[in-house]
Amino acid sequence: MIPSMKDTSFETMERKEYGNGVNGINDQGDFDPSAPPLFRIADIRAAIPKHCWIKNPWRSMSYVFRDVNVVFALGAAAVCLNSWFFWPIYWLAQGTMFWALFVLGHDCGHGSFSDNPIVNSVVGHILHSSILVPYHGWRISHRTHHQNHGNVEKDESWVPLPEKMYKNLDIRTRFLRFTVPFPLFAYPLYLWHRSPGKEGSHFNPYSNLFTPQERKLVMTSTACWTAMVVLLAYLSFAVGPAQMFKLYGIPYSIFVIWLDLVTYLHHHGHEQKLPWYRGKEWSYLRGGLTTIDRDYGLFNNIHHDIGTHVIHHLFPQIPHYHLVEATKAAKPVIGRYYREPKESGPIPFHLIKNLVTSLRQDHYVSNSGDIVYYQTDPQLFQLLSLGKSE
Repeated sequence: MIPSMKDTSFETMERKEYGNGVNGINDQGDFDPSAPPLFRIADIRAAIPKHCWIKNPWRSMSYVFRDVNVVFALGAAAVCLNSWFFWPIYWLAQGTMFWALFVLGHDCGHGSFSDNPIVNSVVGHILHSSILVPYHGWRISHRTHHQNHGNVEKDESWVPLPEKMYKNLDIRTRFLRFTVPFPLFAYPLYLWHRSPGKEGSHFNPYSNLFTPQERKLVMTSTACWTAMVVLLAYLSFAVGPAQMFKLYGIPYSIFVIWLDLVTYLHHHGHEQKLPWYRGKEWSYLRGGLTTIDRDYGLFNNIHHDIGTHVIHHLFPQIPHYHLVEATKAAKPVIGRYYREPKESGPIPFHLIKNLVTSLRQDHYVSNSGDIVYYQTDPQLFQLLSLGKSE
């Protein structure tokens, strides 16, 4: 599945950059994704059926009950069977269900779970604490990500490094940052230290991530996270650390892989080179239009259609169970700024190529300019390509 050096040599793999055009079409008739669209975000909003904005807390809770029941059923099956044939199946399935729980807690953080902030907070804390995510700490930083998507200077998640910062990294750090599988285990480190070039922790109420008014919320979430750690420690003594590692530790790692894979590919790895913005060129609409929808095959329903990411980024208040319909309604307005996801088989193996190719090519952006594109470090590209053609 990995392209050979002949197919992806540094001299031939450069992707096309564009100048501004009218509604995305330049003088040569090519589509320019960085060109300001003629439509407004209000036009997209008006195209989405009114019922797509309605949040049904009972329907939302039904997904919670479904996922929690599956989690406990899988755990019970693993304990009862205790078979090395079943354990790998359990790890993959349970890790995927942890990811599904995260997505529901993510909806609570956006307020798309229900119109009741107390319900959102209680359910969000239960779901996220159970998988070692500090609910409010993450919710607040994720809000920053949505408010600044596509902005090199202000975005929060998988932000491109400016060339100067990138070139200050030693080769070992560059290799680890851009080599599978290491980036797929980045999330716990992000919670504690954020991204390179940014300071603060999702657990520290005095971090510069948060305002003074948000400190008590962060303290609450950190306390819930700590309570879960204590519970896991107690269970490790009760049933043994090896058993807890099999029941919880490995599925947690699979969940982290899911989270990093999905969040990365929703903003990277498209076949066409996509812009990032600074300063006056950035707007909420233009930043949101650089996000990417993905098809995850049979997992679409399991992880609550998180692959319908463009409309989710523009309108995070839409419940996940309306995102597919909302996307279909919005596509005629968005036009070529919407990139149709490649259709997946039952298992989205095709996304591995997108991930690997992007990590090999998308290393940094220019230190200046209000519209920038990823550039490639030739040295790292050659290093990552060693042995790929064999």
